[in-house]
This record gives sequence, C-alpha cells and structure tokens, in this order.
Amino acid sequence: MTLPLDPWSIRETGFDTSTHFLRETLFALGNGYIGLRGTGEEGYTGPAGTSLDGTYLNGFYESEPIVYPEAAFALAKTNQFMLNVPNAKGVEIEIDGARFNPLTGTLGRYERVLDLRSGVLVRSLEWTAPNGKRIALRSRRVVSFANKHLFAIEVELTPLNFSGTVMIKSFLDGAVKNQEAGDDPRVGSAVSGPALKTVSVEQVDAFSALVQRTHNSGFSLVSAIQTVVEGIAASAWQEGQRAGQSFACDAVEGQTLRLTKYGSYHSSRDYPEGELLARARETLAAAQAAGFEALCASQAAFLADFWASADVEIAGDDALQQGIRFNEYHLLQSVGRDGRTNIAAKGVTGEGYEGHYFWDTEIYIFPFFLYSKPEIARKLLEYRYAGLEQARERARQMAHAKGALYPWRTIAGGECSAYFPAGTAQYHINADIAYSIKSYYEATGDLDYMAQAGLEIVLETARIWIGIGSDDREGRFCINEVTGPDEYTALVNNNYYTNAMARMHLRFAADMADQLASERAHDFARVAAATGVTDEEVAVWRDAAARMHLPYDGKLGIHEQDDSFLSKKVWDFANTPKENYPLLLNYHPMVIYRHQVCKQADVVLALMLLSNEFTLEDKRRDFDYYEAVTTHDSSLSSCIFSIIASEVGYHDKAYDYFMETARLDLDDTHGNTHYGVHTAAMAGTWMGVAYGFAGMRVSDGALRFAPTLPKQWQHYQFKIQLRGAQLQVRVDAGAVEYTLLAGDTLDFSHLGQEVQLTRAAPNARIPMEAQA
Repeated sequence: MTLPLDPWSIRETGFDTSTHFLRETLFALGNGYIGLRGTGEEGYTGPAGTSLDGTYLNGFYESEPIVYPEAAFALAKTNQFMLNVPNAKGVEIEIDGARFNPLTGTLGRYERVLDLRSGVLVRSLEWTAPNGKRIALRSRRVVSFANKHLFAIEVELTPLNFSGTVMIKSFLDGAVKNQEAGDDPRVGSAVSGPALKTVSVEQVDAFSALVQRTHNSGFSLVSAIQTVVEGIAASAWQEGQRAGQSFACDAVEGQTLRLTKYGSYHSSRDYPEGELLARARETLAAAQAAGFEALCASQAAFLADFWASADVEIAGDDALQQGIRFNEYHLLQSVGRDGRTNIAAKGVTGEGYEGHYFWDTEIYIFPFFLYSKPEIARKLLEYRYAGLEQARERARQMAHAKGALYPWRTIAGGECSAYFPAGTAQYHINADIAYSIKSYYEATGDLDYMAQAGLEIVLETARIWIGIGSDDREGRFCINEVTGPDEYTALVNNNYYTNAMARMHLRFAADMADQLASERAHDFARVAAATGVTDEEVAVWRDAAARMHLPYDGKLGIHEQDDSFLSKKVWDFANTPKENYPLLLNYHPMVIYRHQVCKQADVVLALMLLSNEFTLEDKRRDFDYYEAVTTHDSSLSSCIFSIIASEVGYHDKAYDYFMETARLDLDDTHGNTHYGVHTAAMAGTWMGVAYGFAGMRVSDGALRFAPTLPKQWQHYQFKIQLRGAQLQVRVDAGAVEYTLLAGDTLDFSHLGQEVQLTRAAPNARIPMEAQA
C-alpha cells in the first residue's frame, strides 16, 4: 500500500501487519548517531517476520574473528558490525488489566506522520480495549540533531469513556540482539545472541540506566532514560534486563495524561568510560529542564537551515517531490557529523551490510553534502584521515612496501570484507577517496585542508597504483587482478573504471604536490617528511598516468570494461526467470563471473565522473552497449544510467531510471527496504537532478550546466554552494534562471556560453529555446 503523496511528509493512515516491517524503516528517526526504527513505543506482537525493532548507534560496534575454513595470507581477520543496542523507546500502558496493543481490542482512527520540516514523528489514534474502555493516544518522537546523544518521546493519553486507574511503564530493554543474515549478505550480521553484557543497572528517582560492555571490541555503553508523568510520582522497577519507572495514574474521563521521556546513549568510543554515567545524567537533566517543546523548536530550526541549502523543488510530479525530500531527509539522519563516523549503506535504519561504510560515501553521497552542506562533507573527509594509519597497515599486509590501501568495508578502519574478490580487490576505493578530496578542493578552495590532511591521503594512496601496476610489452601501464565497481565481474586485468580513476588520482597527486611545494613550502616539507615522497616518485606517477592502459574496442567503438569482458558470452537474459533476480542470490559467483553481465554501472560510471574525457558519441555507444547487459541488481545503478541517459538525449529513459531511484525506498522497488534504506541511491536522486537533468559538472574546478526539463515537470529548482558562493538554478519550460544568492561572484558556463553573476548583477535568465 503506497503512502499518500505529500511534498513535505510521509503519512500512514492505517495499521497493517503486512506493511509493518517496511514502515519501521520508512518512519525511522535518526540524527547521524542514534537511529530508532519506527516501531511503536508499546512494541509489536504481530506475525513472525513482520518486524525488526532496532536501535543503532553509528560507529558503535562489536568485533569478532572471521573464520575461514580455507584460510590464506592477509585475508581480513576481524569483522566489525553495528549493534542493536538497548531499546529505550518502551512505554507500556495498561487499562484495568488490558494492555494497549494495536493488534488487540479495536483500533479506530489511526494516523502516523513524519514531517520533514519539523523532524517530529507523530502518531495519533483511538483504541478500544477488549474490556470496552476507549482511549485517544497521541505520541511524538524526536531524535535531536543538535545533541547527538539525545532523543525524546511524549505520549498523551485521554480516557474517552471512563475514569479509573491507568498503569504506565517506561523502560529500557537490554534483552535485544542483532538480525541474523542467513544467506543474504545484505540483511545483517552472522552473529547470534546478545552482543552486550550488562555490568550494572542504575536507578535513581526518574532516572534509569543500563551499563554494558561489548565482549570483544572493548567498548562500554550507557543507555539511559528519564521519564516524567505530570503530577504522578515514579516507582522504579526492574525485570531481568528491563528497567524503568512505573506510574499509577488516576485517570479522569476527558482529561489528558502526559508522559515525557528523554533517552540518551553515550559510549566509550566518544568519552572515557568513567564519564559515561555522569554525561548521561547531565544530558537528560538538561533536556528535561528545557522541555520537549524546546527540543522540537531546536529540531525545526536545524531543519530550516538544512532545507534552505538542500531543498530540491520539483513541480509537476508529486511522487518525485515527496521521494527526493524523503531521501535527502534520510541522508541527513544517517550521516556522521563528528569526523569519527561516516554514513553506512543502510544509514542508521537497519542492520543490512552490518553498518559498514563503503565507497558509496565518496562517489554517491559526498556530492550531495559537498554542494549543499560542505561542512558535513569536510567531516566525511576527516573520517578518512583518521583511518589513514590503518590504511597504511593494510597496505603492508597486502605486500605494498609503502603507501596506504583503504578497506573496502569497515566501521573503524580495518578491512572487514571476508570475500576478497568483491572486497579487497576493489582497489578503486583509493581513487574514489582521492576523487572526493579533489572535488572538495575544487568546490571550496580549502588549501588549509589539503595541507593538514588531504595531501597526505592523496599521496599515500597514489603510491598503491605503482605498487600493483606494471608495464606490458607494448609499454602501457597496466593494473591487473582487480575488481571494478561491477561486482558481477571480479579479479580482472585493466578494469576501465579502475585504470581511468587511477590516472586521475596519479595526476592529481602530482599536481597537488607541486602546488603545495610552491604555495605552502613549509606544509609540503612536513608532509614530504612524514611520507617520504620525493620528486622522483612524483615523476614516476606522471609517467605511469601518461601511459595508463585504457581498454577500447575499435570495432564496437566502446570502452571495454576490462581486458576480457567482451570475450565472455552474454548472459542469457531471455531465459532467466524473473524470480532469479538478483542473480547474486541465485547463482554461484563463478557462474556470473563467466558472463557479460553487469550488476551496476562500471564504464558508465566513469562516463559521469570523468566526463571531460569522453565525447558525446563515446558516451552514447557505451551507454547503449552496457545498458543491454546490466541487471541493475545494485541500487547504485539506476541513478548513474539516468544521468548518462539524460546527457546523451535519451530523455524518456533518463526519467524512468530517475523514477526508480527517487522512490526506491518509498516504493520498496528492490524488495528489501524493510532491512533499511539505501543511502547511496538516495543520494543518487540528488545527482539525478543536478548532474542529470541540469547537466551540472565540475571538471578541474570549472562549473558548467546543460539543463533539460522532463516533459512531466513544470519546473525544478535547487541550490549549490561553490567557492564561497551560493547559486540557485531554476529550470522551467521557458527559461533557465541562475541566481547568485550569496558570495561576490561566480563564473560558469551554460551550454558552452560563459555566464558571470555578481552582487550587482546576480541574475541571468536564459531562454530554453537558446539551447542547442
């Protein structure tokens, strides 16, 4: 059942066990650290397999050894996985022995709304207990953007046809565990049983806390609540690993009881263990003193600032408008903003991919934050710098005498991929990170960042290409035995994407070394001393880049995905049953690897990232060829195909691919959103508008646009920040309007026409008919 269309909210008007699991994801709240799935405060007692109540903390993890029945040298040894931590949402209501439960008694009016501007989840309903007593219930839930450790819940209960005793219990539940993945690696972790052991339970007046430790990763966690019911004294209680307060309320017909609950999570990843309890008390006391309404006001103010920079407006398609705002909201909910955490594949909405961070951040998600909220983009880069030393260690394990190799999947910096053909072999992550640093520098001009951290990452990671590359008999620099973005093809020679991105990386590293040496000699000397990089080494990089082998098939006129891709037989798509997709769940990897079949964009992704290196005809031929052999089994695929389809003039295809991306989670088109949202695809929606329909590219610092307007839309509008300026782009059927909202001046091109906006002349309106 599709949710009603609304430009600024998602709304549910009925309670249905068949959609409950999915809605737990869609109505999840988060703040980049805490993630609360959308399960009701009373819990859920519906059929098995229709719920996964969960609470997650970005970057808080347990670890365990990876067991290989057939081991090999330098395989990843330790996995890290995000934990389902104690559930602090719990509120139970009992009316003369009848516990409130939407699945018992009679549920009357029901509505649940997540407002994307207020950031508050509101549920209101009427319920008649089996004993005939009827109540109205309204709950509000908020996870604070201003204080990453804090969330709050308010529950208002009104007796509609009785007066009498109502018992309310507010509690923490430590008896939780993670979802077991089974055969689907996208679902969760392989761990079973509780991953946290309880050290102590603290209860003082309205305050309760569970003090717990992980078994292996060495972290402590304090989960705490503080609950108030106006005019009612609290009584502490504990049952096993559940602890909290109870309130015996003399309810009067027509009069509302109000419970306010503040919750917090503090871990030793952020603070010394001895401070955790005190910090929890301080956080909750301050929140209670300020009050629930103050927290809501703070939330709305934070979001007003976010939307002022990030909102994409689409007129003419309500479904897309809702989809893109929902996606941007979830990106904000998911992204770590402290420089020590990043953004997981499922954000903080589910356990899929174990809470790991991938290249999705740099290639898919980073652009949205870079051009909307560059201060958050900077924090994502800081996370990578914090992991540089571990990347150096990983490089030594992989027999590289120098340099750094970032992990394919990780939380705290160590390689966690147990399947190296689709993990460690994806060396392109080094170039992906360098690409994001290059993009950041070109968009911000932040040379301080380059001197402090960026250059060191770029230099150390560039070294790896020389380490794994070699010259062939024709004098071409080749990179062998790697896996590109397409995970249906593994361990190949000269993956086009990898080689092209490595060339970009080597050139950027050499250029930045020269620039810092010239403009910041002291800083460059420090970085050179720390890394040992020499002029001779930089010269080797330039030479390797100049001779980089980039596979191309002259007969077909396309860029080969790798040296052997075109020699394989094409997958038998015509005789593959629909139910056998995604292929990874129905065929052994070796079966897939032997065929021409792509899970996702590979060469097509290079067409977007390295746009200046291809002609339009190149792009059209590559798109045509690879579209025919791509299943889009990865949620990372359709947004990239949409962008290139738009660029080569396939406007209907561009729109269809964009539709699939923009509402992938709201419409659950991949059938697995119940396990968590797809953050990369969500960010792909923003790219679909900016890079796709608006034709935006920033190449070597030069900004350009080539806008088109989908025939289904009246107009669209978005803003970007670039080099201290803020630009609004509005496209309608008559014209493209560029407006300089902040900054002194901005130069860019529109379909090859040079445009300059200044404070004195901040607006340019260019007729659409003037487009080529």
